Amino acid sequence: MNAGEAAIPLLIVLLIGYALIKKVNIYKAFAEGAKDALPQLVSVLPYLAAMLTALEVFRGSGALSALVRMLAPVGRLCGVREELIPLIVLRPFSGSASLALLRDTLTEYGADGYIGRAASVLVGSTETVFYTVALYFGSVGVTKTRQAIPAALISGAVGVAVGLLLIK
Repeated sequence: MNAGEAAIPLLIVLLIGYALIKKVNIYKAFAEGAKDALPQLVSVLPYLAAMLTALEVFRGSGALSALVRMLAPVGRLCGVREELIPLIVLRPFSGSASLALLRDTLTEYGADGYIGRAASVLVGSTETVFYTVALYFGSVGVTKTRQAIPAALISGAVGVAVGLLLIK
């Protein structure tokens, strides 16, 4: 077992040990925390549903495929393989959609080739910007995100660029 595999179980054991030393009723504390989180979950669901619906409409309508075809020449100029463009486009919107696309990419191209390695690095080096903004800003009622989205998109572009440079 390596350190990564041991981290979560170790953290759980340390947390339980700390609770026992402090004489905290672990089960009751967990149940109260879950109960307090439920209203927050309910307030987040409409924003999550709206984002996921919009994403499905985008994919199902063929707009994603059209966008990929339009971006392919620009991608070639920048040295980005066409197979990676859908992942680059989808990643800022949805983690689950990008993970499904990563799975399909790895199935088709393998994990050891350039496309598979690059796709894996892209998923790991970028964030679901619009999902995160819709979820967190929306759940607390923030309507003006100011520089949060541009800054997050710039950092995502840097993640894509550096990730692809490291894979070559």
